[in-house]
Amino acid sequence: MHRRKKIIWRLLVALAAVGLLVSLFPAATSLYDLTGEENWAAQWRGVVHWLNTAVRPQPHLAPDVHSPLAAVSPFGVNTFLQSEVEVVKRKRSLEMARQAGFVFIRQEFPWEDIEFHGKGDFIDRRNDPNGVDAWAKYDNIVALAEAQGITIIARLSNPPAWTRALPEEQTGTLAPPDNYQDFVDFATAVAGRYQGRIRYYQIWNEPNGNGEWGHHQPVNPEQYASFLCLAYDAIKAVDPQAVVLAGALTPTVELSPANVNDLVFLQRMYNAGAGRCFDVMSAQGYGLWSGAQDQRLRPTVINFPHHLFIRDVMVRHGDAEKPIWISEMGWNVAPADIYPHFGRVTEAQQAQYAIEAYQRTQAEWPWVGVNAYWFLKRADDREVGEAFYYFRLLEPDFTPLPVYESLAAQAEHGDVVIPMPGWVYEWQRVRPLLFTISAAFLFFALLRGLVSQAWGSAVEA
Repeated sequence: MHRRKKIIWRLLVALAAVGLLVSLFPAATSLYDLTGEENWAAQWRGVVHWLNTAVRPQPHLAPDVHSPLAAVSPFGVNTFLQSEVEVVKRKRSLEMARQAGFVFIRQEFPWEDIEFHGKGDFIDRRNDPNGVDAWAKYDNIVALAEAQGITIIARLSNPPAWTRALPEEQTGTLAPPDNYQDFVDFATAVAGRYQGRIRYYQIWNEPNGNGEWGHHQPVNPEQYASFLCLAYDAIKAVDPQAVVLAGALTPTVELSPANVNDLVFLQRMYNAGAGRCFDVMSAQGYGLWSGAQDQRLRPTVINFPHHLFIRDVMVRHGDAEKPIWISEMGWNVAPADIYPHFGRVTEAQQAQYAIEAYQRTQAEWPWVGVNAYWFLKRADDREVGEAFYYFRLLEPDFTPLPVYESLAAQAEHGDVVIPMPGWVYEWQRVRPLLFTISAAFLFFALLRGLVSQAWGSAVEA
């Protein structure tokens, strides 16, 4: 009987050891695929970090819940066509976007550029005393996109100065209007004008920080929820087929009046009733210092898969059927003499990570629809001294950078992406529990062995 108990005990210890190893086994074939890091020192630091995050409770992702709004092409890119004065340059921008495989553009429709002088005034007299139709440029952008078979996501933001009583020196140029109805009327005008031609509207950008909710007032999820709901109802009333995207949340761990953690902000949005006021949630997908393959996952770490925590909040609030669209994704190649506010990679890495980002989006994240690269190009090089400038795919003169060429080559070859097996999601979800049980049992076995050894030594003495 004693021998049998001993065998059973050893078998349990062996099973616990196997369980511990299984729980720590990564879904990767290399350290790069696990950490998104390319040098050995960073990879081994990344492994330690991954081990620390992999055994924590994982986000609820509901990968088996599908949405038609997720079943779209992931290939999108941000454009600033409103800054291109010449029609021929807008046309060429869209032609080159299409050549790189982009099916969607996230294009700004800046309120301040369309209704500049006053409410209901859509005549632009800034450069011509006689005035020009402020809609004409945007009509042209819509027509050019249609000609290329490109779908527009219209970003509605950037209010004109007349919408705020305080001067822009105090509020900043991006603060919301004093009267939300002014924005609602603008959104209604855009949706009415382009009904049947533009279907997707994004309400604001990064309302949780970076000065995009103004400088004179704290970031406020409840205010944004109200703002979003008013715009949602108005757009739907004009165009019931319209799809409304919530403003992309900037990924931040900060909790201050100026910047609120994106997960806290989203939770408070839901608490304020915003769940009914968007069809698609938006997130940002910046890789910063690591590549697209990075599997480290912790709410306080900003990397490419950070949006999985956004998905977790949505699933917990019963919004699993709504997709996430990534509004801005990219890696920055700022030169050595420019401070790397957004991380720093080489041009070759930027090109590689972009391809891997789209492949991972398609293979692992069925709840993600459009993944819009940040950005196609700027109209000129006046921002060459700023880190922001170095996300571009094309130079202002349309010279393609390696990242553009890489994406264009992928579009030409049309690589097939194999979806990640469903069991992997379940395994990742139960891994923390398996680790906890296995580690606890082995720790108990160690203590039992030490006690037995100490007891035996005491008896002999």
